[in-house]
Amino acid sequence: MEFIDTHTHNYDEAYSGAEEEVISRAVAAGVSTLVQADVDSSERERMFTLVRKHPGVLRAMLGLYPGSVSRNWKEEIDAMLAYKDEGIVAVGEIGLDYHYGAEFKEEQKEAFRVQLELAHEWNLPVNIHLREATEDFLAIIKDCKNLGLRGNIHAFSGSAELFRQICRYGEWYVGIGGVLTFRKASLADSVRDIPLERIVLETDSPYLTPTPHRGERNESSYIPVIAEFLAGRKGIGIGEVARTTTANAKYLFSL
Repeated sequence: MEFIDTHTHNYDEAYSGAEEEVISRAVAAGVSTLVQADVDSSERERMFTLVRKHPGVLRAMLGLYPGSVSRNWKEEIDAMLAYKDEGIVAVGEIGLDYHYGAEFKEEQKEAFRVQLELAHEWNLPVNIHLREATEDFLAIIKDCKNLGLRGNIHAFSGSAELFRQICRYGEWYVGIGGVLTFRKASLADSVRDIPLERIVLETDSPYLTPTPHRGERNESSYIPVIAEFLAGRKGIGIGEVARTTTANAKYLFSL
């Protein structure tokens, strides 16, 4: 079976010195492609250095993470542009996150709009980080629906109804990861009503480690664990989950 991890951070300092073995374990587990989510200029060169060492296995996004948005967000976006010809597969991870406060709420919204426009200009999908900002997110994608938006909501944990609402404003998928395996996660119910044809798998490693590995550092080799949980919730075989989610990822990210 072939899998794709559509959102991971193999360049994160949590893997320092262990990057090669972590990537090797993922490939051995059937994960053919590991898509690296960009955060900001402080980590970007480390990400691309690792991607260049593993052509075809590691692929990169390019974007400014909402948690990194501050008053200098325009300079941060300018700094991205030097990498736009590095074979990027998406603009991400971008979006809105008000969890730690709304000090830069307006800047986040402006940066998000600008990056949606870049995705349109570059004919790329977007990878969305959304946390405690659903109303503003929906308002922005509704306002930008003329851009022909397509992409996925990373670490989706909302309802099937929210997913249907989002789909009014573009071609959207959801990224399903370790949260699905958490004992009290409402996602386990929601995912039954989200079509498999609109789901991609992810780890967000080194974060959101799935059961039964919670408490450990997450890694892309755990994608089959997530796939097994998803198969159980859908009442289908893991082979079908692998085939469909991999095809979805290849289509969305032109892999």
